[in-house]
Amino acid sequence: MSSVARAADKAGLLGSIASAMGSASCFPAIAVAPYRTGTLRIAVIGSGGAAMAAALKAAENGAQVTLIERGTIGGTCVNVGCVPSKIMIRAAHIAHLRQTSPFDVGITATVPAIDRRRLLAQQQARVDELRHAKYENILDTSPNINVLQGEARFTGSHTLAVTLSAGGGERTVSFDRCLIATGATAAVPPIPGLKETPYWTSTEALASDVIPERLAVVGSSVVALELAQAFARLGSHVTVLARHTLFYQEDPAIGEAVTAAFRAEGIEVLTQTQASQVSHADGEFVLTTNYGEVRADRLLVATGRSPNTGSLNLAGAGVQLDERGAIVIDTGMRTSAADIYAVGDCTNQPQFVYVAAAAGTRAAINMTGGDARLNLETMPAVVFTEPQVATVGYSEAQAHKAGIKTDSRALTLDNVPRALVNFDTRGFIKLVAEAGSGRLIGVQAVAPDAGEIIQTAAIAIHAKMTVQDLADQLFPYLTMVEGLKLAAQTFSKDVTQLSCCAG
Repeated sequence: MSSVARAADKAGLLGSIASAMGSASCFPAIAVAPYRTGTLRIAVIGSGGAAMAAALKAAENGAQVTLIERGTIGGTCVNVGCVPSKIMIRAAHIAHLRQTSPFDVGITATVPAIDRRRLLAQQQARVDELRHAKYENILDTSPNINVLQGEARFTGSHTLAVTLSAGGGERTVSFDRCLIATGATAAVPPIPGLKETPYWTSTEALASDVIPERLAVVGSSVVALELAQAFARLGSHVTVLARHTLFYQEDPAIGEAVTAAFRAEGIEVLTQTQASQVSHADGEFVLTTNYGEVRADRLLVATGRSPNTGSLNLAGAGVQLDERGAIVIDTGMRTSAADIYAVGDCTNQPQFVYVAAAAGTRAAINMTGGDARLNLETMPAVVFTEPQVATVGYSEAQAHKAGIKTDSRALTLDNVPRALVNFDTRGFIKLVAEAGSGRLIGVQAVAPDAGEIIQTAAIAIHAKMTVQDLADQLFPYLTMVEGLKLAAQTFSKDVTQLSCCAG
């Protein structure tokens, strides 16, 4: 949702990052001086990770914050995104291990009984616990943050009208600075007939208390593939319809590896397949595609997310949008309108909660008189399929598009001792170096626990290490991250001729 580079059109796991994000001079410079008299008034629209980080930092810096939320406190990640999905994925992983593993020769496999209702109750209880602890309780105990439940729209350059949720009515909120952090919602492709059917987005899929016998998934990237595998491991026969290939914006080897892993688990992957019609009758979905009909009991549509900007009257405030309806911002999170900032999934930033939260903190610093920037050159991205997909920096194709000549090596996992003793050698680790200098500029990994590997790669890239620098480091033996060292060693030697823990 993947992997970011400074190339203006660098593609990530969740799509291309708009070129405006890479430029600090996207809009005319606006000097922001701290208030010397009175208290700085900041309005924050939204209550997710980005909004919370900004509100807390702004309050810490002495501002009086009004936080406006039209729905559930906490936004997407904790309520209907990262947290519930990772709980479901983990449960599915446990179910999978109980019925099949590389050690079935000596450990009797059993088919687990899946009680989805009880799993869902456990999942929701943890969601509720985290929302209360990390959002509601913090807001309740922050004296400089006032929460308004309602929907906001701009009525001027420094005023908002908030239609209150409880009891109706409207309240005017005046601000000195405003932060927009309204997030995004699932995008619905214009497939004829789709909107007339009871299809799922990820929100409905994660909240369902049933595991359908047959599930069709339209989509080929992060959300689609994470949930496709989870439902398959919990008992569904899953068919994935990919318009191109899986992860088609990434290094082709990534999609090939994940496709092979999915098919080995019995997941049907239909590449270069597009639905031209969807119908639903007698509890069955029928998808007409260029390769025939696909029939399913449930249909999950996960083809990306659209920014929540339509109801804000941004034109009236002079806030510029891109062709997707996302707010265009510079590296200081400033919009085209003076005193209005934006962060997170409603903008042209990569759609990852850790990016949004980091942007929120920096936006708050800037709104209160500071000067902070968000550098995305070494932003890691992880997809929680199995094997996991993790990327950072440039792929070969992205580097070439940016005019950088490369020298690359890919190490298959049958060369990594940890993978060998796990009896699971699916995947690879690929290093992309700048030709000539040997400086590491990108890493792509498909591996068990690839997400635990990629941060080391990100730090190495940030430190401008060469592949030889990486190869010379000490890595603990029998860890997956040792694969980075071994991959780096392939630039200068044949690792198949090394002893198992050679330095």
